[in-house]
Amino acid sequence: MKYRWLYILLPFVLSCNTGEPSFPKAENALDAGREFIDACLKGDFNKAGHYMIDDSENKGLLKRIGNDYQKKSSREKKEFNDASININDVQEINDSTSIISYKNSYDNIARKLKVIKRKEDWLVDFKYTFSGNL
Repeated sequence: MKYRWLYILLPFVLSCNTGEPSFPKAENALDAGREFIDACLKGDFNKAGHYMIDDSENKGLLKRIGNDYQKKSSREKKEFNDASININDVQEINDSTSIISYKNSYDNIARKLKVIKRKEDWLVDFKYTFSGNL
């Protein structure tokens, strides 16, 4: 009787995920690109990395923009966080490669992002479109 609370609490404890955070699967190139861009604008580079091809060059570039982001003022971080993504064009090169042209509403700089389908996952190949900032 005195351990009855354990049976009530146990399902909640077991449902907690202590591993990596789960992010929604990108269903297409646009989903992957939007999730990646949004995560970068919000300073969530762990999430951005989830939507990026996992290689040393891409990781290095993401780390670089993460370091640059951390150097920004809190006001500028807030502006990026609050910015919306404006997709100008999605160019489908073939069934597994797309180029997304976009701007964010804060700095309004035109940028491009290459997204590739690898197996069943759409992922950003940052090294082909890196411009030094998002």
